[in-house]
Amino acid sequence: MTESTTTLRLRLVFGQAAMLGPGKADLLGHIRDTGSIAAAGRAMSMSYKRAWSLVEEMNAAYREPLVLSARGGASGGGARLTETGEAVLAGYRRIEEIALQAAGPEIAALEAMLVDMSGGK
Repeated sequence: MTESTTTLRLRLVFGQAAMLGPGKADLLGHIRDTGSIAAAGRAMSMSYKRAWSLVEEMNAAYREPLVLSARGGASGGGARLTETGEAVLAGYRRIEEIALQAAGPEIAALEAMLVDMSGGK
């Protein structure tokens, strides 16, 4: 039996004020891993302007910023997640895991109703 390629993508909508979904979570993860907003954006095929805009949006939505950045130049620059940013990313990933486990049987049932898309392979 082959492993499922089905994924669950969640978006948290906090009223009209803020949203956190897979794209922003992935961006936070890439910033954490690369230490750079530009590199995180490139890893997601996203412009620096778009990545920076999302970071500003997230920083404005939370009581404390999720990402701190330093301007480049002789001293380097870069970006890092704050303690709050790490907590938000970890919390979102935990919610994804819990939702996937809880919905597993229903997802499998829906998947079983799909047409065979393997092309006979």
